[in-house]
Amino acid sequence: MFSKVLVANRGEIALRVIRACRELNIETVAVYSEADVDSMHVQLADEAVCIGSGPSNQSYLKSDRIIAAAEITGADAIHPGYGFLSENARFAEICESCNIKFIGPSAEVIRMMGDKNTARATAFANGVPATPGSDGCVEDAQDGLKVAKEIGFPVMIKATAGGGGRGMRPVFEESEFISQFDAASSEAMACFGNGDCYIEKLVLNPHHIEFQIIADSHGNAVHLGERDCSMQRRNQKIIEEAPSPILGEDLRKRMGEASVNIVKAIGYENAGTIEYLVDNDGNFYFMEMNTRIQVEHPITEEVYGCDLIKEQIRIAAGLELSDHLKSCTPRGHSIECRINAEDAYAGFMPSPGQIELWYAPGGRGVRVDTHVYSGYSVPPYYDSMIAKLIVHGATRESAIARMRRALKEFMIHGIKTTIPFQLSIIDHKDFREGNYDIGWVGEFIKRGEHLELREDHEVS
Repeated sequence: MFSKVLVANRGEIALRVIRACRELNIETVAVYSEADVDSMHVQLADEAVCIGSGPSNQSYLKSDRIIAAAEITGADAIHPGYGFLSENARFAEICESCNIKFIGPSAEVIRMMGDKNTARATAFANGVPATPGSDGCVEDAQDGLKVAKEIGFPVMIKATAGGGGRGMRPVFEESEFISQFDAASSEAMACFGNGDCYIEKLVLNPHHIEFQIIADSHGNAVHLGERDCSMQRRNQKIIEEAPSPILGEDLRKRMGEASVNIVKAIGYENAGTIEYLVDNDGNFYFMEMNTRIQVEHPITEEVYGCDLIKEQIRIAAGLELSDHLKSCTPRGHSIECRINAEDAYAGFMPSPGQIELWYAPGGRGVRVDTHVYSGYSVPPYYDSMIAKLIVHGATRESAIARMRRALKEFMIHGIKTTIPFQLSIIDHKDFREGNYDIGWVGEFIKRGEHLELREDHEVS
């Protein structure tokens, strides 16, 4: 087992890794930007090293500074969390060359599955359905338009190096294609340094379903069921739940087996996620693979009674999957709300600033993963998520009731948050009946229903 792990991240996921290490009797090193000096992960780590100023490209994306911090403190492993360098194959290679264990899959696998087009071809070669599309990346917008005409509109333009909704553009009319292609390519180039794009058929009104997988170096690979991530705005997830309200046992079994087949075919090790689109007829299509831990991993932990971060660390240290994970079965239902510092009634404008009062909900079946507290100042440089509210119940109905109660209890003064908006969704008949897809939130906003319900759900 490792003696000291450096956490190459910030916020709640950094704190989450530190706590897992503590339970494994491993010392920890936090890295932080000047803007994060007062963040909880800095206070709770055994050691902390400042690696730069506020913007992430001057701190958390500086691999040389992170490696230097690891060498100075004597860390023998690095956990990348999610985002930042977590899916950066070059960073994984640098760790290996410095004799520091990267807690994640190999650089080769990250590179293979991080390229969405290659990942799609890999899935297809292993018998997993994929939507019709271009044979690899297209040369330019004109070449892409030719492919789009052949497969028929609507289509989705996707950057091969994209992620988090960036570099993606749906196109419904031929006349829109060139401008949308250029926009997707430019955004991908700015965010990922690679503007290559491919084209695939747009599946209308699908559910976004992802399967949690985990595999060790001893030939053990399992899936831990699915998460429904269809409640999203502009490809950014807002509410997730496990299991999905739309999957029957047969479809769940087929998708789970397909996910494990991909993992075994590529020799994957550690935690990862296989993402699919599921249409109204129960057809599923491979979308991408995330070669890291996901933001929404806690709902899987609650349903399967496990600790995925500790499993990641154990696997990276060469140990087998825990016996519990090899044979665990799901129980109950879990829901997660991402609490963002945003004003949902002003176009989801970010709301950085000082938190004057922070009171988190509690009680049975309620979990809050966060790095903030009363008096903490939310910096303007990073993702707006300040907490994850996770509930677990014996049934979906009890989990919904628990989430509603917990959201009502949450008190955050000084900044705006998405809590009232999420309450309006939780209370909606469509959500309670599981009658939603990835376009639901957009239509909900377009209809102005969230504005009509604002007064009923203002709690923070």
